[in-house]
Amino acid sequence: MTLTLVIGGTRSGKSTHAERIAHASGLPVRYVATADASDPTMAQRIGAHAARRPADWTTVEAGPRLADTLADAAETCVLIDGLGVWIAGAMHAGADVLAQIDELLRVIDATPRVQAIVVAEQAGEGVLPADGISRAWLDTLGEATQRLAERAARVELVVAGRALRLGGPLQYVATTNFDWAVVEAAGLPASVGKGSVPTDLAAAGVESLRVHGDRAVRPGDADHAVNVLAGGPPEWLAAELRCALESDAGRYPDERGATEALAALHGREPEEIVPTNGGAEALWLLPAALRPALAACVHPGFTEAEAALRAHGVSVVRVLRERGRGFALDPAAVPPAADLVIVGNPASPSGTLDPAAALLALRRPGRVLVVDEAFMDLVPGEPASLVRERMDDVIVVRSLTKALAIPGLRAGYAVAPPPLARRLREVRPPWSANALALAALAAAARRPDALAAIAERASAEREDLERRLVDVVGARTWPSSANFCLLEVADGPAVLAALRERRIAVRHAASFPGLGPGDLRVTARAPAENERLVTALAEAVGAQVGTR
Repeated sequence: MTLTLVIGGTRSGKSTHAERIAHASGLPVRYVATADASDPTMAQRIGAHAARRPADWTTVEAGPRLADTLADAAETCVLIDGLGVWIAGAMHAGADVLAQIDELLRVIDATPRVQAIVVAEQAGEGVLPADGISRAWLDTLGEATQRLAERAARVELVVAGRALRLGGPLQYVATTNFDWAVVEAAGLPASVGKGSVPTDLAAAGVESLRVHGDRAVRPGDADHAVNVLAGGPPEWLAAELRCALESDAGRYPDERGATEALAALHGREPEEIVPTNGGAEALWLLPAALRPALAACVHPGFTEAEAALRAHGVSVVRVLRERGRGFALDPAAVPPAADLVIVGNPASPSGTLDPAAALLALRRPGRVLVVDEAFMDLVPGEPASLVRERMDDVIVVRSLTKALAIPGLRAGYAVAPPPLARRLREVRPPWSANALALAALAAAARRPDALAAIAERASAEREDLERRLVDVVGARTWPSSANFCLLEVADGPAVLAALRERRIAVRHAASFPGLGPGDLRVTARAPAENERLVTALAEAVGAQVGTR
């Protein structure tokens, strides 16, 4: 079970926020109504609440025994709204309210994979009432909310429609195909229901949002783990960097040249370009700049976006690409309540390139769509890119780190309509992009032909690797548009160890939400290096399946 307590004052937006959490659970929702509709003004409030709830939600009336609302609630999200109204009615009926709260908690504990959400009025923020009945109600409400908060995995205070996380709770997110054996083996509590996992699995050692390929490479290893093109920066760029070091290192960075060059490259205006300390920083700016109530992260994908959202206390729902559908994007899987959606295109680690129509289907009023195109410049012609499209609700994040082989310079940028670009700049640290990174961005933007040649090289290297991987018995791959391939084998750790013995580094992919220990990401290199990798890989996989 899991219990979420949402508290707030009258008209604070607490019910709306609780409904978003219920949406994100991915479970059938049972709405527990506590108000009495006999009063005309209360009936109007009830009608307004009912009108905004999805038609497929079930509504039940709360009786004096609140625990009864959880009958047959396994695999269900039960939303009780609101506690103070129910307490008033229960007290009028002579019920022992606190005993009923304790019983509710026992039933929640005993019900398998149920998510309970209780909405309660925030008690004690005004003058103590003069009459005894009101004081008794206030005392009971305060004690009841404390008991619920003590047992809740998540407590949020809603003020003016903004949710403030209290304490350090577990946060649960909706998925579709997580292996429950992983949760049970880790000794973690059951989550909100089938197909959901707690996002703090990283802290328990099951997965981590902060694992990256560079950790897998030792000095002297053949590097098929890092997805940066091999060989270092091209000579024309090295010359530009040497010049910038001599002329610009002694003064604060001036990004105007870079923004103008990038704007011209993408057919945008300079005020729509926001240089950042790599594409990762652009993603880290999003929570502070946009302050979303519920963010949806499409996975498997670059995990820094979710890490940033979690660090800022944003509620996150994971939308998993299905392996059986080739990791294609399903816009319908994104909860309607999400006011921020982050998706990679091409996605990492699958390399999936989604059509523009699928991305645009994610747009809806009140939502910002962020497309991470960190690998798009490695796709010849950049099909499906949204970077040239002017839309008031779309942010595109770009990086030249991979194509230019300059991971140490952190050369990234966001492309956004002016209002959103201003919000990103407002929370960006000063001089975020250094002088050398800005020089690299400007130089590359002025050389579209050079960038096109780099994309052709990356594509050729990946196609060479794909052709070789087809012959590896016991390994499964998927079509990729980036400079890497996703590989599934029976025993990923054993294959990693075998390759490591040969001084070959590849990226394990189990840390990507939605993938498991049998998944590996392998970066394409020149044909001779690809041949060495695939030969070693075939031997390692063949030893598992008995083909050698």
